[in-house]
Amino acid sequence: MTAAEQAPQVRLVLAAVFLVFLAQMALNPIIAPLSREVGLAEWQIGATVSAGAFMMVLTSQMWGRRSQSLGRKPVLVAAFILAFIATTLFALMAGLGMSGIVTGTALFLSFALLRGLLFGTAIAAVPPTAQAYIADVTTDQVSRVRGMAGIGAVQGMAMVGGAVLGGMLSGLGLMAPLVTVPVLLIVGLLLVSLRLRPESRTQLIARPVRVSPLDRRIWPFLLAGFGMFTALGFIMVITGFIVQDRLGLTAEQTGMLTGAALLVTGLGMVTGQSLVVPRSGWGPPMLLRVGSVIGLAGYSLLIPDAGLPLLLLAMFAIGLGLGIGLPGYTAGPSLLVSREEQGGMAGLIGATNGLTFVVAPTAGTALYGAMPQLPVMVGASIMLLVAVFVFTHPRLRRPPGRRRRKL
Repeated sequence: MTAAEQAPQVRLVLAAVFLVFLAQMALNPIIAPLSREVGLAEWQIGATVSAGAFMMVLTSQMWGRRSQSLGRKPVLVAAFILAFIATTLFALMAGLGMSGIVTGTALFLSFALLRGLLFGTAIAAVPPTAQAYIADVTTDQVSRVRGMAGIGAVQGMAMVGGAVLGGMLSGLGLMAPLVTVPVLLIVGLLLVSLRLRPESRTQLIARPVRVSPLDRRIWPFLLAGFGMFTALGFIMVITGFIVQDRLGLTAEQTGMLTGAALLVTGLGMVTGQSLVVPRSGWGPPMLLRVGSVIGLAGYSLLIPDAGLPLLLLAMFAIGLGLGIGLPGYTAGPSLLVSREEQGGMAGLIGATNGLTFVVAPTAGTALYGAMPQLPVMVGASIMLLVAVFVFTHPRLRRPPGRRRRKL
């Protein structure tokens, strides 16, 4: 396939990433107020998010390899169908919860199954598929970094769009975003089913190679990315609680202003990945260094309870730091492995991302119940450790090259 033929397919794959993350992000502004409306504790919502992350850990490598052996289209179609079923049933159970028909343990278990296990399995398929495809169609460091930044940029745009959409719809009631999300997923399913071309048999890889997280070529990048996402996990779920408690808001107001906080975070990510990364020309190690320092500044600003303006500034800095650092984390390892390893490598990145959200949201919400500033302080401490690591580790001081030797 020529570059001219690849471009529309790349845009379709990126559109799939955008729509599935838009669906996820549209739910985020209402998760905290929804939990309180239906009588669930903070830790139960954290456990629901962690259940989804657990499925990402279990299934990301499988999805990544299947995208190379079966093709991108079958994997994305399966992911959108599963996500549609999960979110439709989740909206139904949330409505029953707000009506008082289903409560307590039964409601919590349904949330954990639908929003957690099923939706987590579905969303786990999309980023590895996109990353493996970008790795297939790019060959040098500059184009690879830009391609991976493109995936991150559409995720950032989805964060912006989801924050706006979820925040605005929450003004109509908490059910409005819940009903809208399955519609977005149907749009994505139709787009992939009708427009994405399947690969030829010669483009598929019969036996994609599993990649070990202990591979000496890649583990420093994985550890840095793990730290960045862990720090994010400690505050992502509690953002709604921070907004509601610091500003003294109602459930509907919380949904709208949480949407605003997530909006500026997404704007920071888009700024980093769409403007800073392509124009800087930095390699993966430098992106990790700059991103970790800016992210640390953002977490530090979020610790004090100093009103809405500082809160929004902190969220923007966190998004900007992640937007700059994460393309280094995703592009760096992909430059060091063979084509047969790209699906496994992309899946390993997805599993690493998911692993951070297995513990961090539950721990973050539990720590928040003990002291509201505590999870933010833990996130800042983790980001400080990441910054020290990426500045001092010898493998992150030299540019990536293709090294095949492993431990």
